[in-house]
Amino acid sequence: MIKFMRSELIKRFHNHFELLYGKEADHCMHRLRMLFGRYGVGENPVYKKALWSEKDISLITYADMVRQEGAAPLTALKSFVDTRLKRAINTIHILPFFPYSSDDGFSIIDYREVNPDHGNWSNLQALGENFNLMFDLVLNHISRQSKIFKDFINGIGPGRHFFIEIDPDRDLTSVVRPRNSPLANPVQTRAGEKHLWNTFGPDQIDLNFPNPDVLFEFLDIMLYYIYMGARALRLDAIAYIWKKVGTSCIHLPETHEIVKLFRDVLGVIAPDVLLLTETNVPHEENISYFGKGDEANLVYQFSLPPLLLHALTTGNAQYLTTWADSLDNPPAGCTFFNFTASHDGIGVRPLEGLIPQKECQSLFARMVALGGQISTKQNSDGSESPYEINISYFDALGDNSEDNTEVTEAQINRFLCSQTIPLALKGIPAIYFHSLTATRNWYEGLEQTGRARTLNRRKWDKNSLAALLDKEGSPANQVFTEYVRRIRIRRQHPAFHPDAPQEVLELGKEFFAVRRTSLHKNEIIVAISNITNKPVDITVNDSILPDDQNGLWRDLLRKGAKVNPGATLKFKPYETRWLCLGEEVTKTKIVRRSKGLAKN
Repeated sequence: MIKFMRSELIKRFHNHFELLYGKEADHCMHRLRMLFGRYGVGENPVYKKALWSEKDISLITYADMVRQEGAAPLTALKSFVDTRLKRAINTIHILPFFPYSSDDGFSIIDYREVNPDHGNWSNLQALGENFNLMFDLVLNHISRQSKIFKDFINGIGPGRHFFIEIDPDRDLTSVVRPRNSPLANPVQTRAGEKHLWNTFGPDQIDLNFPNPDVLFEFLDIMLYYIYMGARALRLDAIAYIWKKVGTSCIHLPETHEIVKLFRDVLGVIAPDVLLLTETNVPHEENISYFGKGDEANLVYQFSLPPLLLHALTTGNAQYLTTWADSLDNPPAGCTFFNFTASHDGIGVRPLEGLIPQKECQSLFARMVALGGQISTKQNSDGSESPYEINISYFDALGDNSEDNTEVTEAQINRFLCSQTIPLALKGIPAIYFHSLTATRNWYEGLEQTGRARTLNRRKWDKNSLAALLDKEGSPANQVFTEYVRRIRIRRQHPAFHPDAPQEVLELGKEFFAVRRTSLHKNEIIVAISNITNKPVDITVNDSILPDDQNGLWRDLLRKGAKVNPGATLKFKPYETRWLCLGEEVTKTKIVRRSKGLAKN
């Protein structure tokens, strides 16, 4: 079944295996042939289409984020997104929906089953009728309750070789971790007590990727997910999967080699499936997972959420502007995944070197005052330092007062500004469910679980959420209605294509601004945001408009209001304007292209 591949691709696979497993490379190639044969690779031609467009918007959600009595949560979620989000988003990233024992799904018991509390595979595939689906591939660790771990306890193969046994007396201080729990945890087995590697905690047992059996298990799982409907795969905690005592055990060359291998496997079996790496680390480390265009298609912009938070709480966009201006263009076939919030907290390691430490400390204090918490990690010297802010992003942009219970107009506008800026940036926007619904800190959930991340993981009753969203004037109604309107506008403009050129404009610390030009150069959009709590004027001059482009501009967010070059625009506090040249031409071309496809 591997005969259909070009010789250079076969050689590349062999090189991957040789770098990872040395003399076992030939045997690994045989196993790869068997794997491809199992999934019928080469039996049908695969046609590659464009990887993405300006219409790509992702929603991040748990399978049970919306619940309804008498219905599986996946069915309730489908009803919600079908009714309210069609023509706004096109991809749903469903966080781990498998049977699990802890960490809200990230300690997986069975990778090939849907958690019966959420529904079944049919429910999941029904959700994919109107949306592309992204699944999590949780590679680094597995639940203590999994069958493979129980096999380890009993000394049964292949499980007895699936985990990393370590001497607890070894010096492991050089290991970089995002937690402050013990790295080596004792486990009682039939052969006596053993200590196993736990990067994230005692219920999440790290897997032994230097054993090729582990790698092939996950290659099979990956292909199974594609067979079941995944059109994108998120590699959770990928940075930690290869361990060598005496090193940092993060971003090791073998880790990057595995990502390259996955990308090549997808290139053969499913070239339209996207690979996203999750590495909550400083920016340069994060983008290393693009490789030379041969690793991840997508990487998160982990520096964006805390930089936006700092800019909008201080009224100073300078650090955000400097960072955005420093970004290099991703390699071909790669782009950024732009987000502000997720199921995890707001990572603060990605702020390293971008904002002075004193200002970081001020930001942390403000977040605590707004009801958030600061989670820490353990450093090599035994000390602890901040790792992430745990807070709902909506409340993180609240008014810092003695009473944080009331939502003000300023908070709503500040939050909408934070969500609109990423819509204009180069890359694909990714929106957390609770950002759409202006969800506040979930203190009841925090009290139930005792875990800081629960503050931003509320579960909604479908009817209660609908009533809130439909209540005219409520914060949820205002945010959801305007947010979705802006998303739908964005999707109509090719200047927002993920690959379209981006220029960051220096308009003073009060503003954050970018200029986007469509790939065919028939549309230009200048996105300008006032990130302060005061009205600010700005003149539409040569520093905003490109050379020789003095035609009629329109403000897309103000229903196409005309803007003349040289005019003075009055920005309300936290207001964003999208000034567009070429809107009408672009729309005509989109209509013609759509008709042509329909005829075919």
